[in-house]
Amino acid sequence: MKDYIHTVQYYETDQMGFVHHSNYIRWFEEARMDLLDQLGLPYAAMEQKGFLSPVLEVRCRYKQAARFGEAVAIQARLTEFGNVRYRLAYTVRDRDTGVLRAEGESEHCFINREGRPIALKRHDPELAQSLLDAVEP
Repeated sequence: MKDYIHTVQYYETDQMGFVHHSNYIRWFEEARMDLLDQLGLPYAAMEQKGFLSPVLEVRCRYKQAARFGEAVAIQARLTEFGNVRYRLAYTVRDRDTGVLRAEGESEHCFINREGRPIALKRHDPELAQSLLDAVEP
């Protein structure tokens, strides 16, 4: 899969001159949406089918701060897929130097519009198989 590229915006920085930690979590979400698009599973299409996929858990380990104007390459990988939940791993590197900026994981589930968990293999076997095929342990 292709890395998601994000250019650090000024508003993402704080008074110390580097990216505020909360933005890395936002970048993870941007990279997740990009990965789903690359897999041919745009989130908007899932919503049209009545599926939602909220965040259950997110972790981030900060290694070296990114600064305004730098570009980061975010690698998102699907590492686990169950019937209801899935997990992704993220690596954030400086696009030009390859320096590791952060790494983390997020866990998500599938729910219907009423907020009840759904077994994706039962509700959309094709989508479930596509996700299963994309798992990179």
